[in-house]
Amino acid sequence: MTRSSARLSEALSWDDLKIIRTIGDHVTLTQAAAALGMNVTTVVRRLSSAESAFGARLFDRRRTGYAPTAAGHVVIELAQRVEADISSVSSQVASYEEDGAGVIRLATSDSLLEGFAAVFRDFRTAHPATQIETHIENSASNLARGDCDVAIRATNAPPENLVGRKLAVIAWAPYERRDAIATPGPDSLFERDWVSFTGDLAALKAVTFLEQRAAPQRIIYRTNSVSGAAAAIRAGVGAGYLPCMLGDLSPELTRLGPPEQALSDDLWLLTHPAVRHATRVRSFADHFYRALASHRPLIEGRLVRPS
Repeated sequence: MTRSSARLSEALSWDDLKIIRTIGDHVTLTQAAAALGMNVTTVVRRLSSAESAFGARLFDRRRTGYAPTAAGHVVIELAQRVEADISSVSSQVASYEEDGAGVIRLATSDSLLEGFAAVFRDFRTAHPATQIETHIENSASNLARGDCDVAIRATNAPPENLVGRKLAVIAWAPYERRDAIATPGPDSLFERDWVSFTGDLAALKAVTFLEQRAAPQRIIYRTNSVSGAAAAIRAGVGAGYLPCMLGDLSPELTRLGPPEQALSDDLWLLTHPAVRHATRVRSFADHFYRALASHRPLIEGRLVRPS
């Protein structure tokens, strides 16, 4: 280590790198300070100190916010690598546990959590030393950064840096409130009022599929929650596409047609390689995989329910 790099390492801390990365993520100091839980004055002071330590300007101050300079991009990439390394080491240390005690941090969506609640209950019965902490989010959770230990995700393209098992294929079908006045004939399916999705769920296949078939004025309600869409359909707001594992469990709903193959997604249980052998993670993954075998007919839309 050179004398200048030694002085730099003494002058900087991980917190300084985190501040620089957060400014790069949020552009404005107000947003960065809020994300860091600091006041703006402290952020300005720490950034000024970091720039002095590096001997370079890290951000251009513009009217629209703070834009990273070439040097700033280098430091932001360093901060990202350091954060990933810290999370990886933390995960590896946690993986050395032997008794399976501890917390499983699970990331999944609201609809998947609703469908698998009984599986979590049974796991706790079999593994009373392990606790489950669920994080409901529709966007992909960053396992590499330690946001969670396990993610249950509907995706046809799981990230290559994660490991996991394909559990089933999630089927989607159109549903409507059972006592709604149905429009006769399959050709008039899309003449109904419809419930669809927005926000993080705007990229769902069901959104494009419906927009290509129903008139814009027929899509009268949108939500960023699959469970929220099911609630709206149960309330009689309109018809809507739902995962069969959610729609077929609702006695108030009836299918308007068979599962639509074009809307299906694979269901994956994913973990980071660093924690895959942790006792609690391995036990949970094995239990979940076995438990879902009996649920596959429901998930894949093959469960026959009286109309």
